[in-house]
Amino acid sequence: MTANRSTAKKAAVRTTTRRRWSKGVTEHSNALDLDRGVFAQKSPRAIALSLRRSAQRSTRRKSDPYRSAMSMLTFYINRAGKNLSRSRRATLESAKKELRELAHRAPKKIATRKLKKHSSTAHRS
Repeated sequence: MTANRSTAKKAAVRTTTRRRWSKGVTEHSNALDLDRGVFAQKSPRAIALSLRRSAQRSTRRKSDPYRSAMSMLTFYINRAGKNLSRSRRATLESAKKELRELAHRAPKKIATRKLKKHSSTAHRS
């Protein structure tokens, strides 16, 4: 009976470890040394400033500081998924806007094709 308990306990630990791998990435990122509780801050500007500061200080990042900071923020939002409340998600999305402003970047515009208007007689021969 003891063997069954230890097996069940090991399985539970393995499952928890697999489910929470993203927590480890956020806490122990190899690219950025994040300030403790950076994503728990209430101010979008404070979150953006902290991420930018971490990215600028890092010597291990692979891209420019803006992209590293934005990647970490996007990663956190995507991994939190359904567990984020609407207000928290709004705060984090606002932090993205703040980060863009700090980096003097414009938000990406979605490319749309403009359809040419043709007159009804133009295609007739």
